[in-house]
Order: sequence, then C-alpha cells, then structure tokens
Amino acid sequence: MDRSSSGPNDRIRRHWDRQAARYDAAMDRLERLVFADGRSWVCSQASGRTLEVAVGTGRNLPLYPPDVELTGIDLSPRMLDIARERARRDGHAVDLREADAQDLPFPDEHFDTVVSTLSLCSVLDLDATVAEMRRVLRPGGRLVLLDHVRPSVAPVRWALTAVQWLMNRLDPGNGEQLLRRPLTTVRAHGFAVERRERSKAGAVERLAARRPAEQ
Repeated sequence: MDRSSSGPNDRIRRHWDRQAARYDAAMDRLERLVFADGRSWVCSQASGRTLEVAVGTGRNLPLYPPDVELTGIDLSPRMLDIARERARRDGHAVDLREADAQDLPFPDEHFDTVVSTLSLCSVLDLDATVAEMRRVLRPGGRLVLLDHVRPSVAPVRWALTAVQWLMNRLDPGNGEQLLRRPLTTVRAHGFAVERRERSKAGAVERLAARRPAEQ
C-alpha cells in the first residue's frame, strides 16, 4: 500500500495507529454500558467464508462460530499487530491484512458473510465502503453490522451534534462521524434488510441484511 501521500486516509491511519495501544482499555467499559452483547450478536450470524471489515485489535475473534473461515482487514498496521498477537496467543485461525475498506483486495462474490462492528462511523466514504461490501459478497450472502448512529431522540441528537462539532475542530484527522445512518446506504445498495434493532435513544443500531440472490 502506498503511504507516500498525506490524504485523508493517511490521517485516519495515523489516528488509529496512535489509538491502538489504549484502544482495548478504552472500549471495555464503554461496550458494557452502551453496546452490551452487540459484538456477539453480529459474530454469531457469520457463516462460511467471512470478511470482517475494520477488524481493529481483534476484539471479535473469540466470538465467531468455530466453522467460520475468517479474514480481517484494517487500515491501521498497529491495530493489526495487536490483532495478530491476540490470534496467536488464543489460537484463532484468521487471515489478517492491511487494506482499505473502500477498495477491498478480494474478487467479486468471494465471501458468504461480511461483518463490521463500530467501524462504519469512521470510514472516509460510507457509500464506497458499502458498495465494496456488496461487491465481495456472493448473491444471497449476509451483511451484519453494529454501529453508533444518528440518534432518534432529539436531545441526544443535539448533544452528539455538539460533540461532533468539537471533534471536527480538535481532532480533524480522526474521521469519526457520530451522526451517520448506515441503514440508508445499505438499502440504497440493494440489500434486503432482514433484521434491525435500535437502542440507547436510537444511537446504537444492529443490522442484518442480505445481498439479493437474483443477480
């Protein structure tokens, strides 16, 4: 991967490289309070050849069914270093690669399942990312997502709008978007939504969808 440029993806990569060493500790309490069993909900629905987009430090690795053939990609090499060590230490079989979610290095219709947890909020181009997820899924394949999204309760939405304004000014390279709604993009790319659940004033969404079988 060419890192000679200084574009937005490079800034996001540097941001997550800086976060890598403290990411797990920061997420432990937040996940218990906000996301509950969301990661397990996503991973339990994976089957066959599975791609995890933005695998991060590998927090999901122990949650997959044993028969899943897992590949994980991430933009941050330091996050991947931690994921590789976790996989080695705990004996998880996974192919981990540095790659961009907006330009996946896999052939068309290669995977049975594509998953992403707490990651579509920080990709540079959500539309391009979902398009790539669809491309690498076989017809009838499943897309399963967990993310924080634009809240449905107005006071919470207003508060997160203010937080987003501050983040954009204090740390513009982080790429984090607190007010996205991946569901809209997933539907726009022709996925058939099978299940969706919102919680925490609508700020957390779980989503399972399929690429239509008739292609």
